[in-house]
Amino acid sequence: MDNPFKKILHNEEVPKILKEKVINDISLIKLSIDLADLFVIKYPNTVSELLDTEKKPINNKKK
Repeated sequence: MDNPFKKILHNEEVPKILKEKVINDISLIKLSIDLADLFVIKYPNTVSELLDTEKKPINNKKK
């Protein structure tokens, strides 16, 4: 794949289509990272905390 940034001259404005493509690619990467964080880190932590709290006895007796 050719690097589109090498085609841009220093004094020339970046084409709008290229800007949109870069922004869309960055957004897709951020979304992928957020989904990975949700399902790989946060969801297992939540499940393990839930299971740990079920194993502990409940001491809510009033005096």
